Amino acid sequence: MIEESPVSETRAASAARESSRTLAAGLLAWVWPGLGHLFLGRRGKGLVLMASILVLFVMGVLMDSRLQLHLGLEDPLALLFSAAQMGIGAPYVLARLLGYEAGLVTSPTYEYGNTFTAVAGLLNILVLLDALDTARGVRGK
Repeated sequence: MIEESPVSETRAASAARESSRTLAAGLLAWVWPGLGHLFLGRRGKGLVLMASILVLFVMGVLMDSRLQLHLGLEDPLALLFSAAQMGIGAPYVLARLLGYEAGLVTSPTYEYGNTFTAVAGLLNILVLLDALDTARGVRGK
């Protein structure tokens, strides 16, 4: 019978804890912009990211952006655009629940609004990846 040393048990427990911390940071970062960084103790960075991405998204919504969900492969660009907008997480769902999903195609700011909301979602995906790297202890060069 082979007995495991206390050191290997500690390493396994530490790895499991780091894995769950990384998963929690990633999930929180997707659900609400900047929340993953706040969870990891990066308060300043988290608040700046949260404010800037949310302002970008809200400005897009106020510029009559369309937040329609496109499913299916009949229009792959629309599907990718929807995925980009959904990258912001809960603010996307909240805006749709509040009735801002239709947009106004005749508005002069409609295309700007679409661009703002998609960029906010894509930026949040980058922020999510940064939160995962931060949780893992990976430092950028």
